[in-house]
Amino acid sequence: MHTIALTVRFCETDALGHINNTSYFIYLEEGRVKFFESLGLGISTEDWNFILASTTCDFKAQGYFNDRLSVHTSVSTVGNKSFVLTHEIKRTETGELIAKGSATLVYFDFKKQTTESIPDDVRTVLAQHGERKPVESES
Repeated sequence: MHTIALTVRFCETDALGHINNTSYFIYLEEGRVKFFESLGLGISTEDWNFILASTTCDFKAQGYFNDRLSVHTSVSTVGNKSFVLTHEIKRTETGELIAKGSATLVYFDFKKQTTESIPDDVRTVLAQHGERKPVESES
């Protein structure tokens, strides 16, 4: 599991004073980017091979301006061409779950505009950072 810390900025809240629902997706994206950096997969646009196929976010509690949050990211499943990341956003001081989400990413060749099988070295790195679920083998 990989964790980042962030503090809710005023511009990320809405007229009701709590975190705007769109801000959560920015937090999830930040968690994904930092997760990939921590794996050594890099985030250079020239070498990028992942495309976001789906993302979800379930809101569990309200967050507010200046809250300190932790975004926890891990791999839940790895398939032949895609994998799923899970995220939990928690209030740092209390550990209260604010939101949880997921992202399905597909291994993609942007030059050819086609999906590809996840290379074995990438599959191994992803599996090492998973939630201890079995990794599907190449077929």
